[in-house]
Amino acid sequence: MAIRELVPVIDIERQIFLIRGHKVMIDRDLAGLYQVPTKVLNQTIKRNQDRFPEGFMFRLSRQETLELVTNCDRFMKLKHSSATPFAFTEYGVAMLSSVLRSKRAIRINIQIIQTFIRLRQWALTHKDVARKIAELENKIKTHDKHIQNIFEALHELINPPEQPRKS
Repeated sequence: MAIRELVPVIDIERQIFLIRGHKVMIDRDLAGLYQVPTKVLNQTIKRNQDRFPEGFMFRLSRQETLELVTNCDRFMKLKHSSATPFAFTEYGVAMLSSVLRSKRAIRINIQIIQTFIRLRQWALTHKDVARKIAELENKIKTHDKHIQNIFEALHELINPPEQPRKS
């Protein structure tokens, strides 16, 4: 049974960032998707800390937060905030469905996980396409050399070297 989209996939994709080598979502964005205050989301996480081991989420450093503010206007409130936001990896987002039990939270989680999976598949396809392009470039280089040799041979046939005249 297909899940009707609550949020356009493109909106979810725009909320996924690459931080510390991980694709993550920021607590504020997740709270917005779940339609709960960020404070409530973070309190729920705090009450269920054992469900969020290292690798599921991490707190951004002050520098990472400022970079986020610089790149995204919607995080402007974080610029002067004393607390830095949490970043949730794909595993952390998946675990959120076990602590946020509303129907909306479950449906949004399914959408987010599907988006993470699609982005991973796209990245794998992208690597495969890049490899194939590199192979074609190498073939073209070889073909260019052969074509240049053909043109040189044709040029010699059309314009043979002049024979010295006998006097």
